[in-house]
Order: sequence, then C-alpha cells, then structure tokens
Amino acid sequence: MRRKFYDIQVATDSPISGEALTRIGELYGIEAEIRGQSPETRQQIRKARAGPKLIELHQWLITTVKKLSKKSDLAGAIHYALARWKALTRYQDDGRVEIDNNAAERALRAVALGRKNYLFAGADCGGERAAAIYSLIGTAKLNDIDPEAYLRYVLTHIAEQPINRIDELLPWNLAAQFDPQRIAA
Repeated sequence: MRRKFYDIQVATDSPISGEALTRIGELYGIEAEIRGQSPETRQQIRKARAGPKLIELHQWLITTVKKLSKKSDLAGAIHYALARWKALTRYQDDGRVEIDNNAAERALRAVALGRKNYLFAGADCGGERAAAIYSLIGTAKLNDIDPEAYLRYVLTHIAEQPINRIDELLPWNLAAQFDPQRIAA
C-alpha cells in the first residue's frame, strides 16, 4: 500500500499522498520501537497504539476517496488499500507477523533479477540443479553462514562423505562450524 502512495508522491508531490505517507510512517515508527520484543508484547503494543491509528487511517481513506476523481491515481491507490484492508491490518492481531513483506521480497530478489537468465539452464535437469544450488545458498544465508564459505567447504568434503550421511553437509548441520564469533577468535 505504501509503495503506491510513495510513487504518486514522487511523481506529483500531492498533499494527499504526503498525508498518507505520514500516517503510514507513524505505524512504521511504532514497529521500529517494538522490533526485537516478544510476539506477545508486540501484539499488545500494536493493539494499544497502532490499532487506533489504523482506524483513523481507514476513516481518512474512506473520506478522502469520496473527494477524488474515480479515475485518478490517488483514488486507485486508496481503492487498492481499502480492498486489501483486512490483509494490511492483519499484523496488529499477531505479534509474529511483520507490518510488511519486505523480508520475503528481499529473499526473492535474486530469483527475480535472474529470471531471464534461468531460461538458458539448457534443460529441465539444469534448472533443477540451479534450483538446488539456490536453495542451498538461501538456506546457508538463513543459518547465518557465508554462502561462499559454505559451498567451498561442501565441495572440498563431499567426495569423502558417505552417501547415507550426506545430510550432515546441509547448512543447519554445519552452522556451528561457521559461527562468526568462533571464526573471529
């Protein structure tokens, strides 16, 4: 939702999109304050502080859209938000849910950027091998392991690894060996 208002603000410097961004920014401000706290605490603070702001934002969107041309970009952004309101406000009811999906989008960025290159995998088996490598790299990152160091380790040890114990080379089983504090010491 924020992106649509941001794009309009950059293009037109509209006071309405500016107001929307300010209101959304207040919600992100609350999130910045509670980042790292328990899900229960986050949920309580969201209910107390973000809940009223979400109600105000919803009312403001409904009131504002009535004043706009139905075909304007701003009206489109507001209709987009209102049509997805339940999903957009889901985060306030569950302390485990983030306010946005930025983490998921960052994780998929490499896939999106390389999309055209993947057309040239050569064959289905090439694409399957690429998917396996990308999965290993992504899993290494999720386990706070440098993907290059992980792949270097696996490629040097895989030849002597018994096939029935190959799972020992998976990132989560090697995470302790790649502990950044242990390596620094």
